[in-house]
Amino acid sequence: MPHKILVVDDESSIRELLGMRLSAAGFDVVFATNTAEAVEQQAKTQPDLILLDINLPTGGSTLQDGIEVLRDIRTRSDVPIIMLTARDEDESEVASFDSGADNYIRKPINNFDLLLGRIKSRLRPRGNETNTLISVGPLVIDVVGHEVRKNENTISLTPLEFELLKTLALNPKKVYSRKELLTEVWDFKFNGDARLVNVHVQRLRSKVEDDPADPKIVLTVRGMGYRVCAS
Repeated sequence: MPHKILVVDDESSIRELLGMRLSAAGFDVVFATNTAEAVEQQAKTQPDLILLDINLPTGGSTLQDGIEVLRDIRTRSDVPIIMLTARDEDESEVASFDSGADNYIRKPINNFDLLLGRIKSRLRPRGNETNTLISVGPLVIDVVGHEVRKNENTISLTPLEFELLKTLALNPKKVYSRKELLTEVWDFKFNGDARLVNVHVQRLRSKVEDDPADPKIVLTVRGMGYRVCAS
């Protein structure tokens, strides 16, 4: 069964282009044109991934733009979400990451192969996983069950946050540079934005650390990157 992608954009030309290209790539594509439709379609169709424009009309919804839609969806779903933005503002990208976006791509979309690569990266099954439990400090990571527990309490992580934590935990003595994490977690073989790593490390810490401002599990190695604590 093909993966289903929800495209949320109020520009008909963008919807038509993405619909044509994604269908040709083997995806099942559904559409929404405003914030109200976005929430409705996500609940109705349960897509495997969402392409979500930041600048959207409301369609009568109280949600004012794509970032508010993102926050709303994140209260009930960890579906991968890639933001589409015509804004040339760092604040919009950081707000997207802070709200739970997996990635972003700028419009106009001149490089469809780049977008397709980011989509496939988020939908690709990860590795030859065995029935393994990994301990990192107070955390127990169930690799197969995709579950993290801390002091017997389950911690809710998005798939990307789980993949980031698992990657670090599988090699606890290794310091990962941001470039290495972009390759391992985001599957960026060449250029990638280091802010993706920084923001998602912060989000991960907000969920697994007792005090995110003084992390004891996901550690920064100044000038080098990140590692996890010794078990």
